[in-house]
Amino acid sequence: MDKQTVTLLKECNAGCKMAINSMDRLKDFLMNAELEQTLTTCKEQHKKLEEESSKLLKEMGECEQQPDKIASAFSWITTEMKLMIKDDSAQIAKLLMNGSNMGIQSISECMNKCPDASHESMSLAKKLVKCEEKLMEDMKKYL
Repeated sequence: MDKQTVTLLKECNAGCKMAINSMDRLKDFLMNAELEQTLTTCKEQHKKLEEESSKLLKEMGECEQQPDKIASAFSWITTEMKLMIKDDSAQIAKLLMNGSNMGIQSISECMNKCPDASHESMSLAKKLVKCEEKLMEDMKKYL
């Protein structure tokens, strides 16, 4: 159980960090106050989940997980290129929805591969998936 718990917590931790970094990059392009508020609220939720996963990892004597460097670089390049071409709310919503979808897939896959992870880590992962699903739903009105 401990190995699966650590694996799931690290995946959640890295996913939260990736989401926070992405939201920080998009902040400079926001021109819609409502979208900015939605993003701020979502970032705060991701920060809380990231802190919770960090705390649980620390309690287990484990280090936090950093997002994959290649995935982070690809995300940065994709974001910059797409926003150079078109930087409106619809484009930002599409980028956020794509990122949320990747996060949902990544966390869900890890949950399925780690069925014996602790209840606490599974609960955290489910909260993260719900947070991503809500962000996707919230973004639909900007398309």
